[in-house]
Amino acid sequence: MSLTRELAAVLAAVTFTDLPAQVIADTHRSVLDWLGSTLAGAVEEPARLMQRVVAQIGKSDEATVFAFGRASAPGAALANGVASHILELDDVHKGSTLHAAAPIIPAALAVAEREHADGRSFLAAVTLGYEAAFRIGEAVNPSHYRFFHPTGTVATFGAAVAAASLLRLTSEQMLQALGNAGTQAAGLWEFNADGAMSKHLHAGKAALNGVMSADLARMGFTGATQILEGHRGFFRAMSASYDPGRIREGLGERWKIGENCYKLHSCCGHTHSAIDSALALRAEQQWSADDVLANTAGIHIETYGPGYEIVKQLNPRSPFQAKFSISYCVVAGLLEGRVGLGQFSADRFAATGVCCQPVRDLLRRTQVTVADDLTRKYPAAWPARVTLTLRNGSRLQAASDYPRGNPENPVATAELEDKFRNLVEPRFGAATVSQALQALRAVDSCSDMANLFRDILPA
Repeated sequence: MSLTRELAAVLAAVTFTDLPAQVIADTHRSVLDWLGSTLAGAVEEPARLMQRVVAQIGKSDEATVFAFGRASAPGAALANGVASHILELDDVHKGSTLHAAAPIIPAALAVAEREHADGRSFLAAVTLGYEAAFRIGEAVNPSHYRFFHPTGTVATFGAAVAAASLLRLTSEQMLQALGNAGTQAAGLWEFNADGAMSKHLHAGKAALNGVMSADLARMGFTGATQILEGHRGFFRAMSASYDPGRIREGLGERWKIGENCYKLHSCCGHTHSAIDSALALRAEQQWSADDVLANTAGIHIETYGPGYEIVKQLNPRSPFQAKFSISYCVVAGLLEGRVGLGQFSADRFAATGVCCQPVRDLLRRTQVTVADDLTRKYPAAWPARVTLTLRNGSRLQAASDYPRGNPENPVATAELEDKFRNLVEPRFGAATVSQALQALRAVDSCSDMANLFRDILPA
């Protein structure tokens, strides 16, 4: 049996009752974490622009577009997918270097609402979408990541699987959905040079393309049956060193959603180990911002090669560039004790770079280099070392292989709920937080997903 066909057969056969309790708990956490980023992101400019475009496509009452109204299922998947990926607080997976929630959960929710599926079917679909995306992502990484943004490319497969599961497609139809998804998989890293909004488009388009791929398969529209391993398929086209064995390893037995990582800092995940190390040094010394400036002669950040290529901006000129600047994120963390949304406000940046004086002063004392020993650990770990040289000549050092929020360095569900509250309450109030959390806790018992989120954040 071909690899793509085998993957389709396994995924098409799984239902909610086949999933262990811990897997369902992990899926609940992923949905909780996703919804906070989506609700908060739904009022940001890129989300508002996409919502207007979706409204122009045509009116429909099929599915929820958060903070906007209703749309067709593909339109809702597109709009909510964009909103999910704006604040850089959505989840990430190390091995696939993939943000799974932003493309997969909007696709699953949109189809679940349109099809009036129950909550258990929705949770199973999300789990299966993550399964496909993580496995395919691991198979093509790390070389895929050089040019391609896996959230736009690989997650298209995950969104298609989630949608296909909710449509209860057969094994053969699932195969066609994967074929249709793979030929639409796209997303180039060039957006990073300009800080362009197309990064958010990647997530939304993957969600939309996933829904369309499954809908087409249900109608009998055919796709490549060896889209992964074929001579001109996804592996050969988009990876210099792919490993098909990563897909078969433990397939149907070990569920990948348990490897999901939750972000506690509002910036690129490649900065997080360094941020955690900087925060640890600050707490250890019990320093204030003034203490940091007074005592620090130099900062040396060591990281791994593929991550460095994404976060090497030294003097960001916009909030978006700052989210992809490991030097800025570490300096902001050292000075302010956190790297949240407030550290990326527009007034901190200008055409000439960072205009926050203390941050600018400390950036001039900061060096970032690639360390071979750290690169060898990637992508299984996302390591960093931070060394502070003090004015008295002494040095302080901290290191981390796994950011907080990774399975190896976990956070409790209560902390994810606090993250949700901190994102949503300032924008929409405590009542919306309470209503949303109540809905999330009721997913298992929901008989019709069309009703679960209908009244949260009306237009």
